[in-house]
Amino acid sequence: MSEMLYERTKFLTDKPTHYCPGCTHGLEHKLVGEVLEELGIIDRTIMIISVGCSAPAYDYANLDSIACLHGRAPATATGVRAALPDSILYLHQGDGDLLSIGLDETISAASRGENITVVFANNNIYGMTGGQMAATTLIGQKATTCPRGRDPKLDGYPMKACEMINTLTAPKFIAREALYDIPHINKCKKALKKAFQNQKEGKGYSFVEILSTCPTNWHMSPQASMEHVKNEMEEVYPLGVFRDED
Repeated sequence: MSEMLYERTKFLTDKPTHYCPGCTHGLEHKLVGEVLEELGIIDRTIMIISVGCSAPAYDYANLDSIACLHGRAPATATGVRAALPDSILYLHQGDGDLLSIGLDETISAASRGENITVVFANNNIYGMTGGQMAATTLIGQKATTCPRGRDPKLDGYPMKACEMINTLTAPKFIAREALYDIPHINKCKKALKKAFQNQKEGKGYSFVEILSTCPTNWHMSPQASMEHVKNEMEEVYPLGVFRDED
C-alpha cells in the first residue's frame, strides 16, 4: 500500500518516513505533493521547515529544502522571497513551532501579507520532544508537563491560530481542515490547492491548519486518535474556511 501511495506523486521520495503509525504528517505531505504536481509548480517549490516532527521531511520530498531554526520558518521564507521572487514557498509547521517560539514570526508574516503558503499541523501536543503541553493542548488533556490535565487557571486556554490570523487585514486565505475520513481528506486537498494557487498568482498570504493525530503521545490507537480529532478537537477547533478573498 505504501509503495502505491509513493508512486502517485513525484513529490515524495522512496524513503520510508519516520512518522509513528497513525500519524497524519505523511498524508499531509502526500496531499501537498499532489497539489504541487497538479498546479505544475513542483519544480520551483522550496520547502521550509524548522524544528518539530516534520523536521526530517527534506528526506521525503523531491524539493529544494531549507531547515531553519525553531519557529523561524516565516522569517526564513521572507528572506527567500526577496532573493528568489519567482519561487513557491511551502512552510510546514507544528503547534510548538508556529504558536509558541514562532508566534511573533507567524503573526508578523501574516500581517505583512507575505506571498507564502503555511501548512500548520495541529496535533495538540509536542510530539517530537516527548509529549509536553503545547499552545493548542485542550483543556483537561494530559501531557508530561500537565499530568493532571491542562488547567486554564494555570496554563491559559488553547490558542486558535485561524481565528487569530483572521483578525489581520492582509491574509487572503485561511482554512482549518481534518483528515479523519475520505470526504474531509478531499476538503483538505481542496483547501491546500487554493492556498498554493493563491501563491502562484501572487495574491499573498495563505494559511491552512490541519487537525492532526499523535497516537503515540496521546496514548491512543490510530483509530481512536481519528475519533478524538472528530469528537474532541473539532469542538474546540471548528473546521471551515475562515477567509477566501479573490
